[in-house]
Amino acid sequence: MKKPDWVIEKERAKRASAAETVWLFGLHAVRDALVNPARERLRLVVTKNAADKLAEAIAASGMTPEISDPRKFAAPIEAGSVHQGAALEVRPLNWGSLHDLCEPGQGAPRLLLLDRVTDPHNVGAILRSAEVFGARAVIAPQRHAAPETGALAKTASGALERQPYLRVKNLGDAMTELRKMGYVLLGLDGAAEVTLEAALEEARALPLALVLGAEGPGLRERTRDLCDKLVKIPFARDFGSLNVSNAAAVALYAAGKDPTE
Repeated sequence: MKKPDWVIEKERAKRASAAETVWLFGLHAVRDALVNPARERLRLVVTKNAADKLAEAIAASGMTPEISDPRKFAAPIEAGSVHQGAALEVRPLNWGSLHDLCEPGQGAPRLLLLDRVTDPHNVGAILRSAEVFGARAVIAPQRHAAPETGALAKTASGALERQPYLRVKNLGDAMTELRKMGYVLLGLDGAAEVTLEAALEEARALPLALVLGAEGPGLRERTRDLCDKLVKIPFARDFGSLNVSNAAAVALYAAGKDPTE
């Protein structure tokens, strides 16, 4: 019996996903991926100098590195990438399901939701801030969002290995599911009338998801509609704006701050 077309397409997509690999580069990104037991590692290319610097991590990983001439670096990464003599081919990390990762449990977890933030450097910086300020996860759609790349990993400076970065099929559906789990969804919008600080006074003891849009277009209409409130980070002057990664850091810091301080 012939399989339905949708079954064939689903199986093809699953095989393609399993075959997908990413080249990480840079000493920090490669070192942290080498010692991450959850990371499936395939090929390690290093110069002699980088191999010496990564000796402990390489030994811990059990990998046999390929030693490459620094003038003709053998890893298939973009020309001009600042690889510092180290590149590692890996499969993307699997962080599990939205429900398992974000179920509140004890305390009041913080999440960051990214609506079409496609710049890998911004997402890498956001992952660093999320790790520093204790966010449970960073969540973005599978399409129109920055995937795991070497540039993202290098900017994240190792945070990609430790900070959950969950890609979901539909951000709106994920927001609806989070609300059912008890999360309050605050969308950052420079034109909002309510300040982030005022909204946090009401939501600080609750599970909280901070929703940020791409620079320029901001939050999409459906994303805005699904937020419980739109809030702004006030500026000291009449005109001001923050890079999305800076806005994420400020918002996370504010969300974790003790209101009595």
